[in-house]
This record gives sequence, structure tokens and C-alpha cells, in this order.
Amino acid sequence: MSNIAVTDFIIVFLIFLRIIAVFLSAPVFSNQAIPAIAKVFMAMIISYIIFLTVDYSKLNINADLLTIALFGIKEMITGFIIGFALNFVFYAVTSAGVLIGFDIGLSMATVFNPMEETNDNIISQTIYFLAMLVFLLINGHHYIITAIVSSFKVIPLGKFTINLPVYTILVKYSAAVFVIAVKIAAPIMVSFFLIHIGEGIIARVIPQMNIFFVAQPLSIGLGLFLLILVIPVYTFFFKHLLQGFETNLLELIKAMGA
Repeated sequence: MSNIAVTDFIIVFLIFLRIIAVFLSAPVFSNQAIPAIAKVFMAMIISYIIFLTVDYSKLNINADLLTIALFGIKEMITGFIIGFALNFVFYAVTSAGVLIGFDIGLSMATVFNPMEETNDNIISQTIYFLAMLVFLLINGHHYIITAIVSSFKVIPLGKFTINLPVYTILVKYSAAVFVIAVKIAAPIMVSFFLIHIGEGIIARVIPQMNIFFVAQPLSIGLGLFLLILVIPVYTFFFKHLLQGFETNLLELIKAMGA
């Protein structure tokens, strides 16, 4: 009876390590605004529920300390990969905001984000929180928990999940960050490309005019106006982008379990 209790405790502990690793790296759950004790308590509850719903009768775990430590490291790596994969979307959104802020002329107007502990320009932070709001509205945080539960059915406890398909998928996702960032920033970048051409023509036609003092306030006002116009398009784009990455997360989990 004692051996059964120890085995059950080890299994629950390994499940807890994977879940807490996801919570430490996934969007929303990794925010500093959520207290650490709340993350631990939530991970413990989900761990116990998964232990009761998933069959681990065929799992053979020795009570050797080194074996448990190796299993724990593997579970932490698995959790970090699952949680980190969803962050690529928000990295792309933040990068797009940096590009837009540079074009508008607000690249030096930086603010501190206490939840992410980052320092970006105000346009980047605004677009980031818009994407986070869309993520919450489409129940993306629920999907993270669903993905965690599904991962235990696909990826056995203690399985080493870093293989060639996982490397390929992560490289593909990381390479898509810049492409997505340019797509998001494209309407503003194209508009300001035409504006800069107009500024150059005016500077050549009227050399007496100090084009910088005239164009800078105009660029900020026009940039904010264009940003207001494209926000509905951004909301629609973020929704489909985040829903697509939910499918990509399922692909990653399957590759980790292969």
C-alpha cells in the first residue's frame, strides 16, 4: 500500500512539473500580475484532475532519486516548449508595434510593461494588449489548459520530447515571427513610405522649409489616425492568427509525442 502511495505521489509530482512549466512560459499565465501561489495552486488542482482521468497503470517508475530527477527535467522541458510555442504570436505583434512606432516617430516614447517586465514603445504595448484581449475573448487561456490535458494523452510521462520534428517546427515558428510582424505593420509602413516620398519632394521643391519641424507633428497625427482606422482589421487578423496557432500547437504536441 505504501509503494502504491509513493508511486501515485511521484506521478502527480511529474504531472505538476509539466503544468507549472507551461504556466511559467505560456501567454496570460506567465504574466507577473498573477501571483506565484495562484499558479502553484491552479497547477496542483489540474494535476490531481489529470491523475484521476488518465490511466497510468502501465507506467513503471522506480523510486530511485536520479530517475525521478531525470523524469522531472524532461517534464519541465516538455512544459516549457508547449508554453513557449504560443509566445511567438505575441513576439510578432510586439515586433510589428516597434516597426510602426519607428515609422510614426514614437520609437523613443517607451513605457514599462510591469506584467511582462519589458520596455517598448507605446504603439507596441497598445497592439500587444489588443492581441492579448483578443486572445482572452476567443478563450485562448482555456485552450492552453486543453492542450496541457491533451499532451498527457500524446506524450507519456518521462518521454524525451526534443527530436528533429520538434526542432523543425520551432524553427519554422520562429522564422514566421518576422513575416507576421511585417504583415501586421504593412499598412502603416506603406502609408509612411508614400509620406516620406512626399516629404522628400517638398524638401527639394521648397528648400527654405524646415521639413523636419513640419513633418514630425504631421507624421504622429497621421500615424495615430491610420492606426485607429486599421484597429478593426488588426482585431480580425489577430483572431485568425491566434486560432491558427492553436492548430499549430496541436501539431507541435503530436511531434513531441512521435
